Amino acid sequence: MKSFIAICLGLGSIALAAVPGFDISHYQIGVDFAAAYSAGARFVIIKATEGTTYKDPIFSSHYNGATSAGLIRGGYHFAHPGSSSGATQANYFLANGGGWSGDGITLPGMLDLEGDCAGLSTSAMVSWIKDFSDTYHSKTGRYPLLYTNPSWWSSCTGGSSAFVNTNPLVLARYSSSAGTPPGGWPYYTIWQFNDRYQYGGDSDTFNGDLAGLKKLATG
Repeated sequence: MKSFIAICLGLGSIALAAVPGFDISHYQIGVDFAAAYSAGARFVIIKATEGTTYKDPIFSSHYNGATSAGLIRGGYHFAHPGSSSGATQANYFLANGGGWSGDGITLPGMLDLEGDCAGLSTSAMVSWIKDFSDTYHSKTGRYPLLYTNPSWWSSCTGGSSAFVNTNPLVLARYSSSAGTPPGGWPYYTIWQFNDRYQYGGDSDTFNGDLAGLKKLATG
């Protein structure tokens, strides 16, 4: 993952292409993966787990549908930092759909960070995220994507820059522009810019071309 981030950092202020995508969970029942692909989408991020007790009931169906449609796909874990350690939740995620393989069509897992700060101090939250991230990396050789919004990152981590060189940022900001990324990230890797998508879920865009997206998948 460091090599992927280093490549992107080297691009500096060069304008990149964009690749459409989307993200989904069990709330989206009738996702039309084939139509999404035909409309230009090339990736989807699918909810797999939450905390240490919840498995998305239609994760497998979504994952198989995405694969059949030719989409690059990956799973995500909704964090519950106040309920158990980062390592415990990373292992639960890995055991229930969140793994990664170098097949060229699997994204590294994504850690969904939103909601309240679970009663953790900013330093404790950074440690929790690092525990999750390091555990995921030790098992897969990849660092997970980190999904967050500027307000949460500022409030819950104190604007930490601890993950800039390891973890790609998935920025949640529903606006006409992405704005300044939080936490010292010089750019976002994926931007979730709308909570609606024509074929199901939320609208995302990858900050780069298709070759860059495939690089993120392959490592």
